[in-house]
Amino acid sequence: MTDEIISNEIRLASRPNGMPTAANFAIAQTKLEPLQDRQVLVRNLYMSVDPYMRGRMSDRKSYVPPFVLGKPLDGGAVGEVIESRAKEFKQGDFVISNFGWREYFIAAPKALHLVSRQIQPLSTYLGALGMTGMTAWAGLNLVEVKAGDVIFISGAAGAVGSVAGQLAKLRGCYVIGAAGSTEKVKFLQEECGFDIAFNYKAAPILEQLNEAVPDGIDVYFDNVGGETLEAALSTLSIHGRIIACGGISGYNEEGPQAGPSNLFNMITKRLTMKGLIVSDFLDLQNEFEKEVGGYFREGKLKNKETVAVGIEQAVSAFIGLFSGKNIGKMVVKLD
Repeated sequence: MTDEIISNEIRLASRPNGMPTAANFAIAQTKLEPLQDRQVLVRNLYMSVDPYMRGRMSDRKSYVPPFVLGKPLDGGAVGEVIESRAKEFKQGDFVISNFGWREYFIAAPKALHLVSRQIQPLSTYLGALGMTGMTAWAGLNLVEVKAGDVIFISGAAGAVGSVAGQLAKLRGCYVIGAAGSTEKVKFLQEECGFDIAFNYKAAPILEQLNEAVPDGIDVYFDNVGGETLEAALSTLSIHGRIIACGGISGYNEEGPQAGPSNLFNMITKRLTMKGLIVSDFLDLQNEFEKEVGGYFREGKLKNKETVAVGIEQAVSAFIGLFSGKNIGKMVVKLD
């Protein structure tokens, strides 16, 4: 590395109580060490902000370790190799990594995954062709969603929900989505091909769901939890299936939420509910990239993004996830 590199990064300054605020984060500068053998220097081009990161900001046991106070956060990112001392990568390669929330980083080759520059924008590798897209794909496979199924998706205009709906349509499903604005409902119907979409803020969810599908649903793809899960439990048909992917409605609650009042429907309707963590499916990444990448290249799958520009906008972009500021995947484009 010929020139000294100073990288801006975002650190966790304090643990949020309830909804995160800007005061919980700090922008800092760090000087990168000289590159060593078997190391790669990467400049990030785009980084991902995702709702699951909220859980890592609390100091409690979960399926991923909590972020460390005073240290840079991490998350999905796509970047360009600036210099390489490892045979696996060369200058000019594009790679995805989990070293987001910073402008530059140095990593071992095993922490990087080569991607094609033919896919544009490269941020697609954080959305439809990234972990969010893979979450949607894995969720449908988890409960064997098939042609003819009636599927209801909450958080449908978000990163996972919008891809899940499109993939379900490609499988021959009848797709219903709930989103939080008229603009998002229009996006689901006109761009993603949902059969029915409704604004969950306009009227009670159960009332709108019963009106949309009076004969019930076969599958519920849950990104929200809470009241929406309760409505789905009422609407699911006998032997229905639930993909438990997320519960954004409760991510900023400090205490435990009350469970659905109609959970007994799990028994009377003989329902199946399966939890989903995408990291369990990483051995299928090549299969996912072949199938879903094929849909994207053929124009059958859209990758919708909300883009914030500059690392200094990353915190507000992240916080905006919890008030529905995004349509599709929220990404930060680094200068």
